[in-house]
Amino acid sequence: MPAAQALNAAVVALRGLVAAIGTPPVGMLNLERIEMVPIGIQRGELVSTIPLAPGEETAVTHKEWSVTSKEFTTIVTDAMEEISETGVTDNTDLAQSTSSQSQHSNQFNITGTVQGGIPIISGSSTTGFTAQDSESESATESIKHARSTTQKASSRSRREHKVTISTTTVTGTSETSTRVLKNTQRDPIRIDYFSLMRKWRVRLYRYGLRLTYDLVVPEPGAAMRRAYAELDRLRAQQGPFEFTVKLSEVDLTPVDAEGRPAEEGMARYLWLGEHFGVAVRRHPDDPTPLTPSAHVLTSGGWWFLDLEFEVPAGTWIREILLNAQIGKDDEDAKLNFDVIGAQTEPSWSGRGDPLILRDHRIMAVGGRAPYLEHYTGRQKMTFFTHHAEDVYVGLTVHRQPTPEAIEQWRVEVWNTLHNAAQARYYARQEEIAARIAVIEERLSGVDTLTLRREESDEIMKSVLRFVLGPEFDFMPDDVLKAFVAAGVDLEHGVGFDGSALGLSAEQWTTLRRHEDVVRFVNQAIEWENVVTFLYSYFWDVPPSWPFIRQLRHADPSRQAFLRAGSARIVLTVRKGWEERWMRFAEGGSIGAQIPEEYLTIAQEIAAYDDRNYPGIPPANPGRSAVHLADSVHTTSSADLAPSTKPVNIKIASSAGFVAGLPVLIDAHDERGLQEAQMVTAIPDATHLTVARLDHAHHGSRQPVPVLQPGEKGALIAEWNEYTPSSGTDIAVTSNLTSIA
Repeated sequence: MPAAQALNAAVVALRGLVAAIGTPPVGMLNLERIEMVPIGIQRGELVSTIPLAPGEETAVTHKEWSVTSKEFTTIVTDAMEEISETGVTDNTDLAQSTSSQSQHSNQFNITGTVQGGIPIISGSSTTGFTAQDSESESATESIKHARSTTQKASSRSRREHKVTISTTTVTGTSETSTRVLKNTQRDPIRIDYFSLMRKWRVRLYRYGLRLTYDLVVPEPGAAMRRAYAELDRLRAQQGPFEFTVKLSEVDLTPVDAEGRPAEEGMARYLWLGEHFGVAVRRHPDDPTPLTPSAHVLTSGGWWFLDLEFEVPAGTWIREILLNAQIGKDDEDAKLNFDVIGAQTEPSWSGRGDPLILRDHRIMAVGGRAPYLEHYTGRQKMTFFTHHAEDVYVGLTVHRQPTPEAIEQWRVEVWNTLHNAAQARYYARQEEIAARIAVIEERLSGVDTLTLRREESDEIMKSVLRFVLGPEFDFMPDDVLKAFVAAGVDLEHGVGFDGSALGLSAEQWTTLRRHEDVVRFVNQAIEWENVVTFLYSYFWDVPPSWPFIRQLRHADPSRQAFLRAGSARIVLTVRKGWEERWMRFAEGGSIGAQIPEEYLTIAQEIAAYDDRNYPGIPPANPGRSAVHLADSVHTTSSADLAPSTKPVNIKIASSAGFVAGLPVLIDAHDERGLQEAQMVTAIPDATHLTVARLDHAHHGSRQPVPVLQPGEKGALIAEWNEYTPSSGTDIAVTSNLTSIA
């Protein structure tokens, strides 16, 4: 059972689809107009009443005035743009100097005198020994810290001053009249004042029938939304400044051209500098090594040699390399050498020969780290020698930046990148704001007539695209090639402005063929009578609903056009173009072959319009021209037979009929008996004479309508309208029951 139901549903749907495909979007549109003619003045509403008792007298003041107002407005707009930049440089210098000097002097004198003798010989011996030791040590320490900070601030402001001067001149005239009313009768009376209303006769005429072509197109205002889409994209870029580069990302990691980590490439901080368009400070390299040295002559005994050096701030010791050349004295004792506080080297003790060292890496006790690693500031190394004679000690102190210095460099680079990105962002924001202002001004500064014309152009474009299908081109390829060959500026649409067209005969023929299509499309349709119905959500994709819902325009019609998801368009085919339009719309080209039923519909509508609506006469008709403003109709109860000769028709009344004009006999229905014949004579009040009859008409069965169309068309409805006037009517003791 479910399978059978599904099959039946499919069959019904298929038949509906076939019926829908086979039904052309063709219809009829009656052209109507309203005619208003003033036909007189009529008493209107009651304005005021003045009751008067017998013998009572009163004064009535009547004022009339007219006021003329003239206004002159002058608008003066001044715009001033200010750009200011402020630079502040802060220099901080800290200098510290320490000088110390110590002097040690030691003097040792020994004098010995020996005197003796024998009687024959006497002798004297004097021995003197003097030892003097003087040691002087001087040290100067100087530390200088310098810091320079530069801050730069820029601001840009725009001020607009608008002065509007309005001069209003009001001139008026006033007329006052006073009337004295007195009731001289014995009965009370009432003076009634009424407003006077202008009476209009309003007639609704149907003056034509047109073939229509009905279709529904999606998003008629899609092209106009591009400017709003651009506005939406620009506004989405507005907002507070955000800097996404982290401080930790300022490092030496190699990256590729896109900033992604790679095995080889430039350092990330350099890539960031290029990305933001700013030069950044280079990463601190290892400083130049320090090379302190000392050369002394020792006495061969115990000797302690102190070697001092200064490690500048911002750097610390990475490693120390020792270069030494120590000579041995002439004694048989062994040579000993050591660096106090460092790792002891066994080969430096108990040597019987001189000691020569080249770039020996001094290690700390335990041998796991370099000696004095990560030390900074003033340092002193002590070297011990024993049984040495001539000693040279030289150091190569390799340094590297401290973590604090690296962090300071990282902060400085990050600040540079931040300021560059911020300046670029604010410049971009100003550019975006300027572009938004230009687009908004372009959208709002359009007059109403131009708006309607633009919408009509979009409707025309949508119609052609969806009537003629995907094979239709607004600019075919061969025509585009002809434009290119002529050197047309395709981007701005500037071409054919010189003395020569620059086209070959073949290209000229191509343009003329396309010209025929353009001319036909604009002539075949009464674009001024196209009817459009806008639908909001149909065919708009749901993701676009929030954007479309927020579209705003000062003109309500343009706003509705922009927000329309689809539009039903009823095209009005111009009179006389019905058959050619059907060939073009259904066949895809001018003069295409299409099924006969389409042409029959077009021909029937055109024939009905010709029979029923003679149209507006020329402004300067000939003297013999015959006119009939309004239609005249009557009926005939006689049976009429076809005849090629004049036929005298008995009618109910011939009043209003005019000889020399066509008359419609019978009704327009599926029988197809309605015909138009010329009235040749009006014999009397109940007869008409027509030139001939093509069909039989049986008035005895049902009265046959006889209609003579008027130039204004068929009168559909007639009524009266009233508009106020400046007049006033007066009456004495009006009948209250007759006042509406």
